[in-house]
Amino acid sequence: MDPSAERRYVITLSCPDTTGIVARISGFLADAGGWIVEAAYHSDHSPSDPTTGWFFTRQVVRADSLPFDADELRDRFSAVAAEIGPEARWTVTDTGVPKRAVLLVSKEPHCLHDLLGRVSAGELPVQLDAVIGNHEVLGDIVRAHGVPFHHVPFPADGKPAAFAELRKLVEEHEPDAIVLARFMQILPAELCEAWAGKALNIHHSFLPSFVGARPYHQAHARGVKLIGATCHYVTADLDAGPIVEQDVIRVDHGDTAADMVRRGRDIERLVLSRGLRWHLEDRVLVHGNKTVVFR
Repeated sequence: MDPSAERRYVITLSCPDTTGIVARISGFLADAGGWIVEAAYHSDHSPSDPTTGWFFTRQVVRADSLPFDADELRDRFSAVAAEIGPEARWTVTDTGVPKRAVLLVSKEPHCLHDLLGRVSAGELPVQLDAVIGNHEVLGDIVRAHGVPFHHVPFPADGKPAAFAELRKLVEEHEPDAIVLARFMQILPAELCEAWAGKALNIHHSFLPSFVGARPYHQAHARGVKLIGATCHYVTADLDAGPIVEQDVIRVDHGDTAADMVRRGRDIERLVLSRGLRWHLEDRVLVHGNKTVVFR
């Protein structure tokens, strides 16, 4: 059996920084017989301003090393988290339970093609439940992969009803990730709040530069030498949510705006797939408008 396929329990925790947190968690797992296969830590504690310090950790334990299941692990770890402090935020997930995702699309196919291919090849740890588009043009691509496709039109005078239908279709799947794979509609504030920490967007720009529409054309007009893409969580502040992943590619004075768009699509594919993977593997911890990503 491939060791990478063995069942794991993933524990994440963030809390105000103090002494003894690592010892408390590792002691708890050791006492239970837990075999830790990954352990990552980060503290943004600043000696000059200790009131802002925060601690983050991600622990991965072999499931077969514990004498109880994930539900009991959650029950027992809740007591540990309570001892650490009332502000502690934590999760316990089981890699034996597939994460679920819904994709939102418009007309651009490149990110959709990439994600469908990675899911089909088993490269992403996710069960893709549905793709929802505000246009019908990508439906055949989706259905060819055996994934349900739903068309929800967004007429200019009927967007509230369209968003209500979109929300209904998404939430009936109870997804762990809602991926805006070049979905060219701005989510209303109530959806941003309902899907906080689950809705991921790919923005075709290296944020915070060139927000909004046509960023490659903005970049071309500015004469930049690097263009990029950003995967971020969706918030009510347009293109300003916590950043999960970014990457860039070099361009030069000979590149047209169309060249930048073409090259940018390659970066968008990579950045979105990486960001989605980090999210699905519980590697992203959000604190305010920043993230800690344990890669």
